Amino acid sequence: MDERTTALITGASSGIGRAYAHRLAARGHDLILVARRADRLAELAADLDSAHVRSLPVDLTSEDGIAAVEAVIADSPDLAVVVNNAGMGALKPLVDADPQALAQLVALNVLALTRLSRAALLAFRARGGGQLVNIGSLGAFRAPPGGAAYGASKAYVLHFSRALQRETTDTGVQVQVVLPGPVRTEFFDAAGTDASMFPDESFVTADELVAAALAGLDRGELVCIPTLQDVSAWETVAALQDELRDLAGLRGIIAARYT
Repeated sequence: MDERTTALITGASSGIGRAYAHRLAARGHDLILVARRADRLAELAADLDSAHVRSLPVDLTSEDGIAAVEAVIADSPDLAVVVNNAGMGALKPLVDADPQALAQLVALNVLALTRLSRAALLAFRARGGGQLVNIGSLGAFRAPPGGAAYGASKAYVLHFSRALQRETTDTGVQVQVVLPGPVRTEFFDAAGTDASMFPDESFVTADELVAAALAGLDRGELVCIPTLQDVSAWETVAALQDELRDLAGLRGIIAARYT
């Protein structure tokens, strides 16, 4: 890399975010690491070249936390990559879920990701290009048991990111959405559920996932499902969605079965 550029990663203190930090540092990026746990960020920075790492301990479920990261993005002219990885599960049947936990899930999985995506695109427009990576989930297609709010939030990430891909065509900006299945991280403990809901063979490591997602980004694969062996399955689903939208939306005529 001729000129050092910066990558900002949310949820960087563990799991997928930590794997992105190591991989992007190895690619020569300076890092801005965002997470709630300052001690974990300090530990990660010590593992990396601290001269090229900035830690930003903030809570992205709060307005102040989101605004703080937006300000850092706006003030980083060398910013080339933003990874919106921070998220939470709150995996319980909706009637058993804590209202505050639901509010935090929506704030983190939806609002923070939306606001930071906007901030990133503004920064990339000024710079003439950049890469935005939003971490979704296979739960976008079918929510896991007790995961109504989580699955809905990840469906938002998928459709939001696909819309941004259309908005940024021919601008020098890449918007990738990554859809992991089960990953060996702290996610299930934090979500208050047992990882045994999935068989062992369903899991990949965070590093395996991130290595695949970055390889996909290099290839221009903007909807990345690392454990999907035949990408034509996704292409078929996407084409059918577009066809359904056209069948239902191009002519404003109520279907005969309702009349």
